[in-house]
Amino acid sequence: MPELPEVEVLARHLRPLLTGKTIREVTVRRAKVLHPTSPGKFAKVLRGAKFSGLQRRGKYLLFELRSPSSREKLLLLGHLGMTGRMYLAPKTEPLPKHAAVVLNLGAKDFIYEDTRYFGRLTLDISAAEKLGPEPWAESLTPELFQQKLKTSRQPVKVKLLDQALIAGVGNIYASEALYRAGISPRRAANKLTAIAAGKLLAAIREVMQEAIDCGSTIPLNFAPRKTDGLFYFGRAANAPDYYEERLQVYDRAGKPCGVCGSPIKRMVQAARSTFYCSHCQKV
Repeated sequence: MPELPEVEVLARHLRPLLTGKTIREVTVRRAKVLHPTSPGKFAKVLRGAKFSGLQRRGKYLLFELRSPSSREKLLLLGHLGMTGRMYLAPKTEPLPKHAAVVLNLGAKDFIYEDTRYFGRLTLDISAAEKLGPEPWAESLTPELFQQKLKTSRQPVKVKLLDQALIAGVGNIYASEALYRAGISPRRAANKLTAIAAGKLLAAIREVMQEAIDCGSTIPLNFAPRKTDGLFYFGRAANAPDYYEERLQVYDRAGKPCGVCGSPIKRMVQAARSTFYCSHCQKV
């Protein structure tokens, strides 16, 4: 599932391609992804609107538009779910089987494609309004972070997935950050000391920024039916061969820890896979 870095890279990719473009036609092929917006309202509001910007909030995309009938700014919320893709393609190309929403921009179509339809493209932005602070928010100090953790007895790995705690942290980067901070994913959130909480917040910021930097510099294939397992998007044909994701524990069960050589372990927490080193991340 795409997490904050993947969504940030996608926002940076789409922003210059969409800004200034006018939506000429709206085609809804899967009404489920619009919920709770109706297809009729969706088409009526967006037809003729012009893209004026694109921001990321947590794992959400916030498309900014201007309506032709008023000066009010419209916000369209996008979420990739587990398998969603958003990209531009020539209008002359056949639409993919799982295209859920197609916005015609003239010579190009903006396509939201999703094989499982767990994502969203809707005028309801309430989900983004419920999110906690961004990882790099100045207001999110180590002290405040620890205070938030103190309210929960859940394992810290599980608590990190709570989007009201900190926006955008998902399963992959929670495992990676805990490993870098040397904190066991089993440790209760309210048992983290001030020093440990500070290390964890720094590790979250570090691993997220590295992933964004990698994804922003490597040529990626945003439109695509297949991937090669790199990042979330497939690697473009002209991408350098030496590029690899810098994941140190995630999906590496049985492989040696890069620090101590012990085998990386996997366990299930809250129905999600957690990867860790039992030697470097003692409870």
